[in-house]
Amino acid sequence: MPSIPTEATTHRSWLPRPGSWQYHALLGAAGMLVLGPLGGIAAAYMNFSLGFFVGGQVLAGILGSVVTYGYGAPGRHGANYIQTAAASVAGMGGMAVVIQAMTWLGMAQPPLWQLVAYMLCIGMYGVGVGMLYTPLLVDRMQLTFPSGLAVANILRALTDPVLLRRSVSRLAGGMALGVAGGFGAVRLAPLAALDLSASTFGAGMIVGARIGIASLAGGLASWAMTPTFVSIGWLAPGEPFRKITFLIALGMIMGAALVDLSRLLARAWRQWTGGARQAAPGQRGPDMRWVAAWVVLWGVAVVVAGVAWFGQPVGYQLLAVLLVLVFALVNGISVGIVDQNPISSAFVLCVILMAAAGLREPHIGLIAATVLLVSTAEASDMQQDRSTGWRLGSNRMAQFGYQVAGVVVGALLAVALARLFMQAYPVLTLDQTTLTADQQPARWTSAMTYKIVGVLRGLAQERTYQHIAVLVGLSIGLVTEVLRKAIHASARYQRFVRSGRPPARAVDFLLDAVILPTPYASSFGGFVNLPTAAWMAAGGIVSGLVNSRASHRPGVRQPALPEDMSTTSLVGGGLIAGDALAALGIGAAGLMAVAFP
Repeated sequence: MPSIPTEATTHRSWLPRPGSWQYHALLGAAGMLVLGPLGGIAAAYMNFSLGFFVGGQVLAGILGSVVTYGYGAPGRHGANYIQTAAASVAGMGGMAVVIQAMTWLGMAQPPLWQLVAYMLCIGMYGVGVGMLYTPLLVDRMQLTFPSGLAVANILRALTDPVLLRRSVSRLAGGMALGVAGGFGAVRLAPLAALDLSASTFGAGMIVGARIGIASLAGGLASWAMTPTFVSIGWLAPGEPFRKITFLIALGMIMGAALVDLSRLLARAWRQWTGGARQAAPGQRGPDMRWVAAWVVLWGVAVVVAGVAWFGQPVGYQLLAVLLVLVFALVNGISVGIVDQNPISSAFVLCVILMAAAGLREPHIGLIAATVLLVSTAEASDMQQDRSTGWRLGSNRMAQFGYQVAGVVVGALLAVALARLFMQAYPVLTLDQTTLTADQQPARWTSAMTYKIVGVLRGLAQERTYQHIAVLVGLSIGLVTEVLRKAIHASARYQRFVRSGRPPARAVDFLLDAVILPTPYASSFGGFVNLPTAAWMAAGGIVSGLVNSRASHRPGVRQPALPEDMSTTSLVGGGLIAGDALAALGIGAAGLMAVAFP
């Protein structure tokens, strides 16, 4: 468990007492009625105009700490609850693209209450699945979750005067660079040509050189294979490699996860059959039986709602619900290691699997795959929020309650924003997949909706190579992870590494980062363009150089900060926060320009 600042701080007399209903009303109002809707509007606008949106955790954490600053160091918990609720609302708001996709496909619009209730059921199911995997990804595997670490560092610094004095220069400096980089990447042609991503560079600084260089290695391998993909018909000339490598990358994560889950299940079986002594009450994790019951309840609700309101076949609806159990883990590992949640890729793979099962109707595919899109997004948000709460020592059940409340508001917001935007701007209702190049709208590109509708309209086409790509990735991930586990478990290799000689350190680094990198990291290069993977690697390299220099600097005493609040993690978190602030500013400016030309 990371070190936690002191709780011995009195709050301002005019603030509600911590734990009272007035206290939770204040936090809930700030997160769900102010910050969440603001983030939801920005997310919907960015999805409609660009096709991606920035998660609201970091921004909501910064603003939430302002609300709870008067509580001193313990205010970090309240700020964490605010950002949990706000991020949940904003994430659901970004899912308004699903309703836009319904319009593009010519589906009859069901009553508003059915849309809201369906999105609500899916969100509740996703939150439960995310909570179900929290003990594995956060407590046991202790994945980094770069944005979650950034939020934790920001909240600890901004709500604790002692930590603020010791970390403010690094955090503020990183945020300033992030804001400058975010605006510069949009306004300056040289930076735009480099695909500058301050948040990706910051995530690289947090995860380190081994993960960052492994991401670049995966991207370089994908780029080098492009001619081969074209020659075998998997890509058309001129298409980006990630149009096919994202399937291979998803398979790689699933293969590696299969190895790790098998090891964990084997360990649990040995403990159970060996009569292992139970941990002391203070050391036991929360009882997950009620979470499993929650998942079953809302999973059934999703299936019933799809069948009753949208005429869905039970089989496809049930398949989507079961696939969430897979991709909430796969995408959660990806978010935990490289801060990337490939929800649209998971959506596409879900459609491919349903097509393999015989599906040919786009309308049915959209309603079923929406379960995967929304649930996986909410599950990954829950895992990232819990990683923040784990570092801060926040109450797990209280945080779960705030995300559940955020889903309720977010489901209403998603439907309201979809109707609002499409009524205000009728161009959003045009099916861009049927428009020629000169008919495409310049302002509202809706890239995520374009991808969703495009893959659904391709259901009638047989694409066996896509299934092969997933199996290839699964095999690569499985074999790579088995080899990595075998080598690192070797006593001879461990003695070689512990010898401390420079060749041993170099071999160990090259093995981990280039020769046999973890599939969780190298798969990142298959999801993104090559420059994005390069920025991740650059951040990792800078982090490694800074930390190496600091460790060899004689006579320098580091400030008494928590061990996970290093200089590189603070600057990296600041870059992520600054880039998110820039994205919010650009989105708000664009929305104002459209609303008030």
